[in-house]
Amino acid sequence: MIEPNRPFRWDLVRPDHLGSLLDGVPEPDLWFLDDLVECAAKVLARSENGELYFVGRSGDSVFDLLGGALPDPARLHLLPLSTGLVGGLWGGLAATEVAQLRANLAAHGLTPELLARGAKPVVFVDVVSSGRTFGQLLDILRDWAADERADWPAIRRRLRIVGLTRRTHTSPNTWRWQQHTAWAREVTIRNVSVETALFGYLADHQQKVARSFGRFSWAAGDVRSPARDHRTRRALAEAVALVEAGRSPAVRDQLARVLTREPAIAGPWLRDLVRRLPLPRASPG
Repeated sequence: MIEPNRPFRWDLVRPDHLGSLLDGVPEPDLWFLDDLVECAAKVLARSENGELYFVGRSGDSVFDLLGGALPDPARLHLLPLSTGLVGGLWGGLAATEVAQLRANLAAHGLTPELLARGAKPVVFVDVVSSGRTFGQLLDILRDWAADERADWPAIRRRLRIVGLTRRTHTSPNTWRWQQHTAWAREVTIRNVSVETALFGYLADHQQKVARSFGRFSWAAGDVRSPARDHRTRRALAEAVALVEAGRSPAVRDQLARVLTREPAIAGPWLRDLVRRLPLPRASPG
């Protein structure tokens, strides 16, 4: 039996165990908060009331904000995974790497058996340029389903993708990533256009709380230990501030306003969520 592995990340919805870790860390500047709230609301609205899996680390701030805001954040999941070193010059995965990756995915409930028999959509969320990470994740799940003789068509019908794209001026000639990938026809894809400065921050410049989880770390034990360097502590302070911002009436009201402008508001599930969103949820003690 292969032991699943994942990078350490503090539970920020219940941050009482942080102790003095943030002592002396400057208060973070949430200059991007308004744009992040808009992005988070649209991700939620386009999720079809599904289970949200934030792939990699680029969407961590959306996860943190919604974790503070939602009356029931249990639908939110972090899926630490980087496939940047898979394929190409790095070659395909060895059998041992495949086995470890599958064990890691199984720990998140993402086995072919569970995916095939579930009812709610499973929604993968990430910043996207070419869609390579999404395509590789689908390949991994498809190959696994074939090995397990699972019902891939049933799994595929359940999967959704929400891509966070850099906002551009729309025109008939606008480049849309999903129109340039053959696999995109297999699953339902929705995009959320993100203001340019926020997109660049999340994708390229933001210091993350957890360690990167690429191919050569999938089985590495050191990723299970928290980093406590100054940059990580500043990232942690920002993440904690986003959770707290999500709990604030102002952010919840802003989320509700954006949600009511989304076409999905016609669905009873989203109307019910908007109705419950302004209700306060006590911070865990």
